[in-house]
Amino acid sequence: MRILFWGTPSFAVPSLRALLGEGHDVVGVVTQPDRPAGRGRKLRAPPVKVLAEEEMLPVLQPEKPRGEDFERVVRALDPEVSVVVAYGQILRPEILALPPRGSLNLHASILPELRGAAPINWAIIRGYEETGVTVMRMVQELDAGPILFQVREPIGADESASELTARMAEIGAEALVEALALLEIDELPEREQDHDASSYAPRITSDDARVDWSLDAGAIARHVRGMDDVPGAWTTHDGRRLLVYRPRVEARDGTAGEVLETDASGEGSLIVGCGAGALRIGEVKPEGKRRMTAGEWLRGGGARVGDRLGD
Repeated sequence: MRILFWGTPSFAVPSLRALLGEGHDVVGVVTQPDRPAGRGRKLRAPPVKVLAEEEMLPVLQPEKPRGEDFERVVRALDPEVSVVVAYGQILRPEILALPPRGSLNLHASILPELRGAAPINWAIIRGYEETGVTVMRMVQELDAGPILFQVREPIGADESASELTARMAEIGAEALVEALALLEIDELPEREQDHDASSYAPRITSDDARVDWSLDAGAIARHVRGMDDVPGAWTTHDGRRLLVYRPRVEARDGTAGEVLETDASGEGSLIVGCGAGALRIGEVKPEGKRRMTAGEWLRGGGARVGDRLGD
């Protein structure tokens, strides 16, 4: 099939690679503009653009995917179908309708649950035991189009958002290939979503990522795993931001936010009291420094027993 691919982050790369591997004719790739990144704030190409250029595919990077000039370019590419995977912008109806077979989207949840920008993060934070991917036909309303194909997948007990994202990217790529194969032979039925059963997974903000030590240890562990590794769950220590990773619930009591135990040997650990129970933290990222094991941080003069995090 002649496919116009839309995508930006690493999550979309396996899907583009899978479409090429199946022999589809990817007539062009639409991705976000290069953005400043890193300490030097140099322009960095999106991961999808990097792969597209390696494969010598035409790349479009509009600031906004709209307007007569952009539509003219898309028409000239003559796609049969648009495939959208984590592109990052809402497409207007006239853009969605340009390909004769319409526009399909790969979404990282079992719709209608967890519509929105961060379904993987919120699935972990909210304690879901299962998630999955959905291939749907796109409509103007966010993630509300008819369902074409779904694959369910369990969430590991200690799985972080970054780990689950990498896994779901590969599962999603396989689902997309299967859905397109069925579409080619006109055996891909559409099923309307149960809109009354929908839930929302909004974009994660820095404020969302702050740890509330008054919650029980299980809820905080899910929060920390759900925020890994971007933006990263954070608290404060001595007035400076401290990101925390690799949580494990401990069956002991203590004041919320109080450092109960420190272990600086080897990889080490840091045990912090919660509203109920306690949390063992395996890795941290102090403000202005790299991510490191709790042991490295403690050996370098990190927290001491009795310190309070989050004050």
